[in-house]
Amino acid sequence: MNNYQTPLRDIDFTLFELFDYTSHCRAIGHAALDRELTSAFFVEAARFAEGVLAPLGPVGDQQGCKLVDGKVITPIGFKAAYQHYCDAGWPTLSRSVAYGGQGLPQSLGVILSEILGTPNWAWGMYAGLSQGAMHTIETHGTEQQKQQYLPALISGRWTGTMCLTEAQAGSDLGLLCARAEPQPDGSYCITGTKIFISSGDHDLAENIVHIVLARLPDAPAGTKGISLFVVPKILVKEDGALAAANGVTCTALEAKMGIHGNATCVLQFEGAKGWLLGEVNKGLNHMFTFMNLARVGSGLQGLAHAELGYQQSRLYARERLQMRSLTGVKNIAGPADPIIVHPDIRRMLLTQKSLVEGIRMLSYYANIKMDVSQHSTNSDECQQATDLLSLLTPIVKAFSTEAGFESANLALQCLGGHGYIRDWGLEQNLRDCRIATLYEGTTGIQSLDLLGRKVLGSGGKTLEPLLDEISQLCHMCDDNEQLTAHAAQLATLSQEWQQLSMNIARQAQHNPDEIGAAAVDYLMYSGYLVLAFLWLKAQRTALQQLASPVADPGFYRAKLAAAEFYFARILPRTISLVKSMESGADNLMSLASADF
Repeated sequence: MNNYQTPLRDIDFTLFELFDYTSHCRAIGHAALDRELTSAFFVEAARFAEGVLAPLGPVGDQQGCKLVDGKVITPIGFKAAYQHYCDAGWPTLSRSVAYGGQGLPQSLGVILSEILGTPNWAWGMYAGLSQGAMHTIETHGTEQQKQQYLPALISGRWTGTMCLTEAQAGSDLGLLCARAEPQPDGSYCITGTKIFISSGDHDLAENIVHIVLARLPDAPAGTKGISLFVVPKILVKEDGALAAANGVTCTALEAKMGIHGNATCVLQFEGAKGWLLGEVNKGLNHMFTFMNLARVGSGLQGLAHAELGYQQSRLYARERLQMRSLTGVKNIAGPADPIIVHPDIRRMLLTQKSLVEGIRMLSYYANIKMDVSQHSTNSDECQQATDLLSLLTPIVKAFSTEAGFESANLALQCLGGHGYIRDWGLEQNLRDCRIATLYEGTTGIQSLDLLGRKVLGSGGKTLEPLLDEISQLCHMCDDNEQLTAHAAQLATLSQEWQQLSMNIARQAQHNPDEIGAAAVDYLMYSGYLVLAFLWLKAQRTALQQLASPVADPGFYRAKLAAAEFYFARILPRTISLVKSMESGADNLMSLASADF
């Protein structure tokens, strides 16, 4: 997909017109980060994404990674691209100034990840996971650990990984068996096997810092007995210099459906030296620092594949000639009309457009809340942002990846048989996208987190900040005839959302399976509702812009059309989701396991 173009105009609209990013940056202590400076930064990142990373996308898919003599070799061009990324200083963007970072907002780093990851997600994962490792060490590490690891990680000379999964454990981390034996020098001897480790080994950087979950000999069973360790591939001296190789080996590369350009490794820890990160037996709590950042990043993957597919299918639909429009010839000079005139193609394109742009709004909204939670000096504001981000994280992860896969699938469908052929890149995009709903917690896991832990676990209190924002927006639309119908639709759904939550809570008192039975439908309902909130906000913003002369009125008219389509054709999906939730758990649980 060498014709990929970074959607700079929509990024600018979402960030500065929809969310007033300039005021946001001023409020969190970054007044110098204005629209002109930020846009210039995005243009430079876009140049790298389009000119270097996009051509490497199919290369990574076709060549894949290779394991040679225990070392992973990445596809041709990946290493040079990574060096370019480091030389430009991009890894340092949103990391602490104290350890060599630029100290800019986390939200800016997320948008950089979108720009660089969209044309080549497999490459982007090497850099993306490092951000999580840095954030975890910075949050839970000792000062010595920060001094020892962060400067090299922040510069990009080293990369980081997350090592959770084991073959027998999967999502049930309470079953993990990796052992950590205390040593006289204060280190730990780490032994065990971890699977599905993205970017677990490669030739891009001189060292890899693994963040590993393991269990001490006297640890209690289950999740309460897990500790967190920092385990470098190559041992590090106190001054940060590299020493001898550690006991960490890549024994296999997973043969997988997509993202072939990223090394998904089986890692064997054989008496590897590790150091405790944070408190003993608090490892899972500490790892959520990494996991939550990774979940927001996975939601970004749904956006990336949706955007990539939409661009290609939109271009194809404008150029592909096939049949005549039922309302009369549109392309008089040609033998047929472009397929974009046909209603069903428009249905697929508008579905993609409304989901792509909606997911982008959702991602930026969540990451702006993350900024506030990290940097606000107002304790009440900080806590409210933290609570709202807690609610949004499973929605961002699961809804964005489910909707992103739907969008990528529709992009392939727009091309008909050509979409199934490798040359167009859409079958790779669909394969690469599929993993996003699985790792960092499947859609089912995220749904249980949202409904069971976040909503029901708080007695519904976590819904209140978002419901308040929705109510405020609906009231602001009261005096605009073009918005009142959608505002009323959204207000009704927000009330229904509360009622659904209470109904499920009551049913679960008699049958706990009611939570699991409703969870995925509940999460998808929540996602459609939050996107409706954001599309109403976008519709209001577009109308405000069109009220005065603007350079690109067509852009704002397209926003209004996409909002109209979303409320008319996508948001009604909530009706069937309600019916499904209300049907209860019995239709799922009555069949004996042996009768399937």
